[in-house]
Amino acid sequence: MTGLVIKNTGSWYLVKTDDGHCVECKVKGNFRLKGIRSTNPVAVGDRVQIVCNAEGTAFIHEIEERKNYIIRRASNLSKQSHILASNLDQCLLLVTVNYPETSTTFIDRFLATSEAYRVPTLLVFNKTDRYDTDELHYLESLITLYTTIGYPCYRISALHEQGIDALRHELQGKVTLLSGNSGTGKSTLINALLPQAEARTGEISSVHNKGMHTTTFSEMFPLPDGGYLIDTPGIKGFGTFDMEVEEIGHYFPEIFRTSADCKYGNCTHRQEPGCAVRKAVEEHYISTSRYNSYLSMLDDKEEGKYRSGY
Repeated sequence: MTGLVIKNTGSWYLVKTDDGHCVECKVKGNFRLKGIRSTNPVAVGDRVQIVCNAEGTAFIHEIEERKNYIIRRASNLSKQSHILASNLDQCLLLVTVNYPETSTTFIDRFLATSEAYRVPTLLVFNKTDRYDTDELHYLESLITLYTTIGYPCYRISALHEQGIDALRHELQGKVTLLSGNSGTGKSTLINALLPQAEARTGEISSVHNKGMHTTTFSEMFPLPDGGYLIDTPGIKGFGTFDMEVEEIGHYFPEIFRTSADCKYGNCTHRQEPGCAVRKAVEEHYISTSRYNSYLSMLDDKEEGKYRSGY
């Protein structure tokens, strides 16, 4: 029997089978993905095959080939990864310039990872109703920065449902991963897009999730006009995973384009003579914040550790 993993609580998975039934499944203890040391070998968005044993317990025994996924380092000093979701058409990164502040380092690490795994990303700036004049000015500067690089940006107030219609159009018919720092308003946005989502989540939780931390759940919600929105737990930092030093610059589009003019083909854009990237930073063609995010990712790789996103 085959189906789609629509919920992951860490100890069991909800699989929607091809004939429309939802089956609660376990994963056998020795189940591992080839080549990926992951805290969650099965992710929301996976297409899987399931079997039932003589006692009637359902097990996931095979994952069908993924077209892509988004992955991050699991935790501080961890050698393992955590797969946020798989088989995506795009990501939506929810950002707030205050209440709480999302750092540009966090944004850039997420964008670099989405570039590495070839998943387009939308930046959605939430809580626009709460900002003062200085915060609004900063928001506009971020939108100018990321739009110039090539990332679509949206301004919304999920609480007051401002800007939601334009966003709803972008989600239509697509599988979208929703991510962001804790507190940026993901639940409020989901409720604005899907008024019944909170009720469904509460109903499932009351039956299955006693004593569990609800913040560990990842779940797919079907959208009224087609497609799915994948909700993931809020994350504080974004530790990059499985990137080589010489590759990191490839995942910053403006750095990659400019690096073609560097004197040395293997330039890391730190101390080398004739570096076109450093020159572009000095002349403000590449933003200092983006360059610093790039350097922080180089440091992560060389020090062999995870650093918080802010």
